[in-house]
This record gives sequence, C-alpha cells and structure tokens, in this order.
Amino acid sequence: MGDNPSPRGSGPLKIKMADYLEVGGAVALTAAAGAAAALYVLSRPRPLVPPVPLDDQSAALVVNSDTIRTSRLPLAAYGEGEFVQYLDPTCRTMHQVPLRGLQQSGDGPCLGWRAGVDQPYQWLSYSEMVRRARHFGSGLVGGGLKPGQGTLVGLYAQNRPEWVLAEYGCYCYSMITVALYDTLGPEACAYIVSHGNISTVLVDSDARALSLLEQQPEALQHIVHCGPLSEETARRARDAGLRVSSFAEVEERGALLDVAEIPPRPQDVATISYTSGTTGDPKGVMLTHGNVLANVSAVLLQMGDARLRQDDVMLSFLPLSHTLERMCHVAMYMIGGAVGFFRGDIRGLMDDLKTLQPTCIPAVPRIFNRIHDKAMGAAAKSRLKATLLRWAVAAKEGEMARQVVRADSFWDRWVLAPVRQSLGGRLRMVVVGSAPMAPAVLTFIRAALGCVVLEGYGQTECVCPCTLTVPGDNAAGHVGPPLACGAIKLTDVPEMGYEAATGRGEVCVRGAAVFKGYYRSPELTHEALDDDGWLHTGDIGQWLPNGTLRIVDRKKNIFKLSQGEYVAPERLENIFIRSPLIGQVFVHGDSLKSCLVAVVVPDEDGVREWLRRAGRPRVPLTELCALPELKQAVMAELGRVAAQAGLKGFEKVKDVHVVAEPLSTSNGMLTPTLKARRHNIQKHFQAQIDDMYSRLD
Repeated sequence: MGDNPSPRGSGPLKIKMADYLEVGGAVALTAAAGAAAALYVLSRPRPLVPPVPLDDQSAALVVNSDTIRTSRLPLAAYGEGEFVQYLDPTCRTMHQVPLRGLQQSGDGPCLGWRAGVDQPYQWLSYSEMVRRARHFGSGLVGGGLKPGQGTLVGLYAQNRPEWVLAEYGCYCYSMITVALYDTLGPEACAYIVSHGNISTVLVDSDARALSLLEQQPEALQHIVHCGPLSEETARRARDAGLRVSSFAEVEERGALLDVAEIPPRPQDVATISYTSGTTGDPKGVMLTHGNVLANVSAVLLQMGDARLRQDDVMLSFLPLSHTLERMCHVAMYMIGGAVGFFRGDIRGLMDDLKTLQPTCIPAVPRIFNRIHDKAMGAAAKSRLKATLLRWAVAAKEGEMARQVVRADSFWDRWVLAPVRQSLGGRLRMVVVGSAPMAPAVLTFIRAALGCVVLEGYGQTECVCPCTLTVPGDNAAGHVGPPLACGAIKLTDVPEMGYEAATGRGEVCVRGAAVFKGYYRSPELTHEALDDDGWLHTGDIGQWLPNGTLRIVDRKKNIFKLSQGEYVAPERLENIFIRSPLIGQVFVHGDSLKSCLVAVVVPDEDGVREWLRRAGRPRVPLTELCALPELKQAVMAELGRVAAQAGLKGFEKVKDVHVVAEPLSTSNGMLTPTLKARRHNIQKHFQAQIDDMYSRLD
C-alpha cells in the first residue's frame, strides 16, 4: 500500500528529434513523422462523447417573464423534485461518503502522504480512514464535546491526513466543522472562534497554536495538535486555562470509549465556511450535507464518460479551506479514489507531482499561467522550437475540435511531453476554478496536457460551481451550462446598462446546492437570498447561443468616475493581465477623479525578455521597477492591450506605479482564493495613488 500507483500508457514511438530537418529556416518532417501520421490513421482515437449536445447545452424555460436555464441531463433517478440531490440514495451525507468509498474501492488506498524528499507515498486504506475518523470523533465527544448541531470544531492546519480524519470524525457525531486559515489574519481567526463559539481547535504547528493564544478568544477551551508543539507553547496554553491534547491522545481515548455514532441528516449543517471577503468581518456560509452532496453529485454527473474512477489519484495542494479543494476530496471519496497530500511547501510541489503522478487535480489559473508563459518563453529562444510548438498546439486543437482528447500522439510524445511530465505525466482530468482563465492559456493547457480540462464558475454560497464546462467542449471563453443541482437566471442591472431581456444581467442561482444562510447573520442572508430563494451572486453573465454562460463583468467593486461613467476594475484587470510584461495589476479610480490609475507588478520572465530586446544588462527587479524606462514600457503595454480589447477612453489607465513585491496572501493583498483584497491594496498604496493623481491633476 506504500507503493505509488503505476503510470499508464504505452511506450514512445521510435522517432528521434534528429528526424526533423531545418531547411531554409522552415521545418520539414521526415518519413518518421509520416509514419506517425499513418499510425494516427490506423489507430483512429475514439472521440469523447459529450454528456449533452454541444450546440444546445442547457434548457430554457420562461417563468413570469424570467428566462430560467437548467441542465439538459436526465434527473429523475437522482433525487426528489426538480434538481439532482444525490447519485446514490445510500450516500446523502458527508458521514456516508467514505463508507461508499470503502465499498466502491474494495478497501483501496484513501489518504497518502510523504515523510520527506526522496520518500515514497504511504497510504491509509479506506477502512483505516473510517476507523480512525470515528475514533477521533468519539474522543472529542468523550472529552466533553456535545454531539449535534450546536457544536462547532475548528480546523487550523495545512492539508494533511489528520485534517480529513478530524473533519469526518466530526460528521460521525453530527458536529459542524469550521476551517481557519492563516491568510484571514489572526484577528479574523479569533473573531471566527468567538463568533462560532468554537471551544476546540485542531492545529498542526506551534505557530498556529501561538496565534490563537496571542488573540485569546474567550470561547477557546481545548487545543488539539497534530504536529509538533513545544513545551513552552503547551505551558502557555495551560497557564491560560486551556486543555492541550495530541491527535493521538484523542484517537486513543475515542477507541477506548467507542461512543455510539449520531449520524447527521441531509438537512443538517456540515460545515461553516467563513468567506475571507475584502472588507469587514468574515461571513459564515452554512452548507448542509445535502448542499454538498447535491453539488458534488451534479459535477460527477456532468463529467459524463470522463467522470472520476476508482483508480484515480488526486494531489491535494490547494488549501482545504478552499471549497473547490474540499469538494474535490468529497468526489474522490465518493467514488473510492485516492488522495495524496503535498508536503506542505509549495516550492516542492513539482517534486510531489512527479512522485505521486496524479491522474486528476483541482487547480487555479495562476499555476497554468506560469506553465504557459514558461513554455512560450522557452520556445521563443529558438525558431525551430517555436515552429514545432505552434504546429503541435494547432494539431491538437484540430483533434479537440473533433472531441478527441489524448496524450499519445506524435506531437504529445515529442513536442508537448515536457509540459505533461512536469505535472506527473498521468493527468486525465483537471478542474479549474476561483478565477477566469485566459482563453489562450486554457487552449494551450488542454492541448499540452492531452486531458480533459474543465472550467467552473460559482461561489461558496452555492458550495462550489453552479456551472461547469462539459467534456468534449473545448471552446474557450465560457464556463459551461448550469449543473443539474440548480437553475440560473439573469436579472437586470440598470446602473450598468445590463438587461436580462438581451441575454445579459446579474447571475442568480437557485437549487439544491444553495446555502442555508450566513451563520448568525439574518440581515446578510436576506441581502444575498431573495424571497424566492434566488442567490444573487454579484457577477454579470451572458448567455451564449449554445446555452453556456460567459462571465463578463462584476456588479460588486464597481465605481463611478467623476464624469458619471461606471468602471468594473476586475474586468479591466483581466484584460490588462494578457500582456506578457504584466504579472499582476490593480486598477483604481473613484468618484472624485475622471481617470484610472494602476499598480503593476511586472512579470519576471516578461521583464527579462524586455531587457534582452533593449540590450540592457540584468539587474534585480527591485532596481528595475524604479527606472522610468520600465514604467514607460508598462504604460505602452497597457495602452496596446487596451486598444486591442477596444476599451473606451475612460477605461484606459493614465498613470502607473510599478512595484516588485507581488500581491500575495502572505502580505494580505490576496484572499486564499487569490482574489484581490481591494481595500487592503488601496490602503497599502494610498500614498502612491495620491501622488499619481496629483501629477495628473
């Protein structure tokens, strides 16, 4: 059980790179490439069959002048009422999920981890996972926690097996889990502990335990540690009147007491996910067991023939506080797949990928942006490589247009292989969320990885995605049709000029996955959910002719310039980021000013290329950012991209501040889902913003 899952796939074709000839600057393929083409004709890879017609992916129904769109998938066998609620009637709560995985996998590997570099993955089987989770939950109850919906347990740790064991241990006794995470900041974590009256928190490090102790939330009574805890920290906790237990101690107590389980019902709250937000206190999104199972079941159903299998292996590296990551875990446990954890250091992620060789991963666009940029940058250094890469992507695009998804073509083996191998070499499914991916990057990644890449749209308040692209649809620029667990409609946003009657408006979601409300915040709940149960997302969507949704704007975070024009800065940022010179960009404006300014973090690879073209020596990025020449180059790039995108005059940036330090979660500029904390960024750069406007005035 400690062995890695063996890679699949046949050996490479016997064709050498020497078989390419460079003639007069052009590249000609020799007979070896012709043999590869002949092999393609003989093998005729089988196209992927989409689960819905690609030219008509959602059903439209007019109700009281509203056009409501729903899934075209057959729903009758998967729940009561109009929406999918489950795939298996015996698996309707999170408590039942690993039990189904145990049955589906035949007690296969469930949770994997590595002790260190050059170490193989070790695995807990499903039966071990179920047993240890129950023991941990029993130990919490035996130690004084009351089973049921009145008890919230905090999980303050990086991705690791104990996180999952603690979570599912709580579900054995109908308790509610709450994820805490560093990027919220110590004050926000303390607020959540107090707001949720959380008496017990699991931590994995001295630093996290100390963070709680320094804030001293009144509700906290018990710290359970699953990582090293120093004697000094343990003493400080006890001096503060807190109990301190190791994870093993809680497990051992639970095994001895063997407290009878009190399983939850589908309508019970499973987890409260506090959204990081950009201003104000975090809001606690209450998600029921039924919400989660409906969403995950609908995702699995929409995957069609490409859906997850018992032999799939997933690498867990996005924070488990991120609902995308947690829902992917649920999906894997439902079907009996295996989940291996990264070692906790993002710098070692590539080594973890190569060691685990996952078949599926959840990811965010930033990862693939870097892969795309590096591949393009490397190819640009050689005319031959650039030509081959262009041909390879074009050839794969042609295959994808016929719904052929594979990684064993001539181009895969001899041109695109390095990209695929960098992610372990076995990927067959990638789910991307949290932010939009640039169409060019999405197309490249689909071609280079030779696997199904699905892009979803949603938010924590509807568990995770409410739309998802379907396997076989490789058109970029949309987020797919509605999932079968809900319905979507668009509503008018008159202040921004959007009318639902023309196919554009605010995205509203209703269905089995929509949250129960914000914990202890009825006013905020009423703002998000209308009287008919529609969740108002704040995003502006557009229906495409094939029944898929495109996100085109953002209702929230818009502002009005002094001349009365509305600006959606996030939309502009997504446009400006297309420049190879721009790594990150923050667009700012206010109602007292007539124009926009921006803070830009240059892309390091783009800056190196700019230096090369300019014939300038390499110097540290911090020094470059102070040079007027780099600022001029950045302004020129912003102008070029704005013109290319057809932006209006008031949407163009008139001045820019160039800075070397990236906007990140560690400096408080990004949320854990990598969205901009606009208030924090503005506050941090207020002096520079004021200076830019003073010169423009």
